[in-house]
Amino acid sequence: MADCNEWKPFIAMITVDFAFAIVNILLKKVLDEGINHLVLITYRLSISALFLGPIGYFWERGSRPKLTFRISCYLFLSAIVGASLTQCFFLIGIQYTSATFSCAFINMVPVVTFIMALPFKMETVHIRSKSGKAKILGAILLTVYRGAPLFNHSPNQAVTRAMDQGLELSHAKRTERWTYGCICLLVGTLLWSSWFVLQSHIGKRYPCQYSSTAIMSFFGAIQSAVLCLSTERSLSIWVLKGKIEIITVLYAGMIGSGLCYVGMSWCVKKRGPVFTAAFSPLVQIMAATLDIPILHEELYLGRQSFRPFCFY
Repeated sequence: MADCNEWKPFIAMITVDFAFAIVNILLKKVLDEGINHLVLITYRLSISALFLGPIGYFWERGSRPKLTFRISCYLFLSAIVGASLTQCFFLIGIQYTSATFSCAFINMVPVVTFIMALPFKMETVHIRSKSGKAKILGAILLTVYRGAPLFNHSPNQAVTRAMDQGLELSHAKRTERWTYGCICLLVGTLLWSSWFVLQSHIGKRYPCQYSSTAIMSFFGAIQSAVLCLSTERSLSIWVLKGKIEIITVLYAGMIGSGLCYVGMSWCVKKRGPVFTAAFSPLVQIMAATLDIPILHEELYLGRQSFRPFCFY
């Protein structure tokens, strides 16, 4: 039984990463079709709150502590760095780059989370060896470097894809879009890393994953709705078009922002923020596996000289 409990966090995080990979694929698809970022986030978080609220109310009714003002402030901040603002930056980054490349930025999350956790004495890992520094440097280089395409699509496929997305851009324009997407992904990565550290504090003061995630989603939905209404006055953007948008909103809400956040919060409480964040790079592998056949995205390899940093 003890061995089984030891493996539960590992199994939970692998399942969470696979679910997040599917979320990224679906989000990329609907973003290319023109859905508004903030509308998508608002719907996603609203569904998460509606889905988890009843579960948390009945499941954790006997063990739920009092919701104080201080805990509410923590959850409100958690909604900013872990839900509304973070998702906004990531969605913009996904739209201007690709689902696979956006997942590559998640490779930095364990390192950034570790650095953020050090001042709070949450981790005592030593990384002073040359091999440790080389691995971290290699991970950063391969994260931010875009090399040659791993898979080349036929010209017909490339033309069809460009026409479908309405992107007949010059090389300079594509570079500008890619740079803007990278900046958004970098900011999202910093915010996402801070969420793991903040969640560690919340888990100690309010150890109810379903209730805390439902409240966080509720706050995040309000934040996203206010931001959307202040920037977009048209009501037509709130209308979902087609089955794929409805499926994406439901799946991203109930699974992505719902059960996945519950699973991560539980793992943070059990094994700490760095352990939970360390599984983030798996999303890239899983998303790439699905991304190539579904969206026909191109994978990029680093130069030959960069590879030893990653493997040795």
